[in-house]
Amino acid sequence: MPQFNFQMVFWPQLVWLAVFFTILYFGIVGPTLPKLGKVVTEREGKINGDIDSAAAAKAKADALGVDYAAGITAAQDAARARLNQARSESSAAIEAQLSAANARLEADAAAAKAALDTARAQALAEIEAVAGEAAADIVEKLTGVRPAPEAAAAATRAALA
Repeated sequence: MPQFNFQMVFWPQLVWLAVFFTILYFGIVGPTLPKLGKVVTEREGKINGDIDSAAAAKAKADALGVDYAAGITAAQDAARARLNQARSESSAAIEAQLSAANARLEADAAAAKAALDTARAQALAEIEAVAGEAAADIVEKLTGVRPAPEAAAAATRAALA
C-alpha cells in the first residue's frame, strides 16, 4: 500500500491529489458552476422585476392620491362658488327669503360635505386595499409566504399614515 511507504510519501501523494482534484474539478464543479450562475441570474432578474412592479404600483397609488386631492379641491371650489353665488343672489331678496335660502344652502353644504367625506373614505379604502394587496403580493413573491390580510392592512395603514 503506497500510503504506508514512508520513504516516498510526499511526491506521489501530491501527484494523485492533483489528478483527483483535476477530475473532480472538471467532472463536477465545471458543469455545476454555469447552472448555479444561471439560477442566481434568474433570481436576480425576478427580484428586480418584483421591485419594478412595486415601484409601478406605488406610482399608481401616488397618482390616485394626486387625482383624489385634485378632485377634492375642485369639489370644494365648486361648492364655494355655488355657495357664494347663492348668497349674492339671495341678498337682494326679503328677510324671509334670505333665511330660507340660507337654510337650504346649509343643507346643501352639509350634503356636499357628507358626499366629500364618503368619497374620501372610499378613496382611502381603495388606496389602502390596492397598497395592501400590492404589499402582500410583494411579500409573497419575496418570501413565498403570503401575510395575513389583517397584518398587510395594518402595515399599509401605518405606511400611509
